[in-house]
Amino acid sequence: MQRNVGGLDRIVRGTLGVWLLAVAVAAAIADRRLTAVTAGIAASGLLFNVATRFCGGNYLLGIDTTDAASCSRE
Repeated sequence: MQRNVGGLDRIVRGTLGVWLLAVAVAAAIADRRLTAVTAGIAASGLLFNVATRFCGGNYLLGIDTTDAASCSRE
């Protein structure tokens, strides 16, 4: 997979992913299952993007937020 998520985009996705994970846990504790599942799915998608540095949506739209120089160093 070609990397297409980097920089500020990656930080924002990570922050939102962790926040949504906390919402999912809180909703599960409060027995709000639909909210917990929805937030958990969204969190897992964002955290997957952060971990792999790849986003299918970015790929389909031709968006690349990586810095070409930083990708070649890793």
